[in-house]
Amino acid sequence: MSVLAVLEQQGGKWHRMSWETFAAAQEIAAALGTEVEAAVAGSGVAAIAPEAAAKQAARVWAVEHPLLNDYTADGYAAAFEALIRRANPALVLFPHTYQTRDFAPKLATRFGCVLISDAVAARVEDGGPVFVRQLFQGKLNADVRPRGSGPHFASLQAGAWRADNLQSGSAPVETFEPPLQPSQIRQKPEPPFRESARGVDLSAANIIVSVGRGIGDKDKIPIVEQLAQAIGGELAASRPICDAGWLPMERQVGSSGQTVSPKVYVAVGISGAIQHLVGMKGSKTIVAINRDKDAPIFEVADYGIVGDLFEVVPALVQELGKSKS
Repeated sequence: MSVLAVLEQQGGKWHRMSWETFAAAQEIAAALGTEVEAAVAGSGVAAIAPEAAAKQAARVWAVEHPLLNDYTADGYAAAFEALIRRANPALVLFPHTYQTRDFAPKLATRFGCVLISDAVAARVEDGGPVFVRQLFQGKLNADVRPRGSGPHFASLQAGAWRADNLQSGSAPVETFEPPLQPSQIRQKPEPPFRESARGVDLSAANIIVSVGRGIGDKDKIPIVEQLAQAIGGELAASRPICDAGWLPMERQVGSSGQTVSPKVYVAVGISGAIQHLVGMKGSKTIVAINRDKDAPIFEVADYGIVGDLFEVVPALVQELGKSKS
């Protein structure tokens, strides 16, 4: 039995978290010694399925039906129920998106199971998966081991797995038309849920320079902003900075802000409270600048500079300027 990654698309465009989920499925399937499959639902998804088929998998399912043209929880739950009964996977993984939160619990219930939601890590013990969920805004980690014969269902937190770890390959695409009837769709399709408009989408940034309470004063933030500009990054902040109104809330990283996974994350004057760490732990390379050598941020940093940010940051900006000239 396989690990099935449920990918998400809207209007023929992939949700970025689909690739993170696919990468997680590859990793977990390898640890379990089984194969990975992927599935995407909609109307006309056969046109985008080949992009998923260019990844390492045993099969990519294109779940096609006119009643899936517009998303409804009824339609998706019924369609994926039919696919899962056909494919018989041991484990079904989803990106933890608003759409998944809407239909996946309903789907899991149809198999007498629960959805293990918002997992941040997974491992294999005694031949079965164990998922890690964070409780109390990341203050505690809980191991969750699914019981029974399955299939088991889990959704994965944004940034917990990196999409650039996704292995390429060549998989066949198989079209699956679920036996849907109009009477099964009790809901009226509505526009997809959208968060309030943001001036900046930090989740799409490759480089982020984030400032914390160590900056001390709102008027000093331009010092860190110069560093962000020098390395071509986006300026972000920890919660205290945004709560004080020094930067807009849309630039907050953390459990109550945006979850990011850039290639480079520079934490300036950030101590490393767990609420902040859960929002940036998926960063590929973490650089920390803090005068406190015992700050928790250094426990997760790949590179650390212990020093006064008001000395270190201007020096970095100056050196970066020299390298560009």
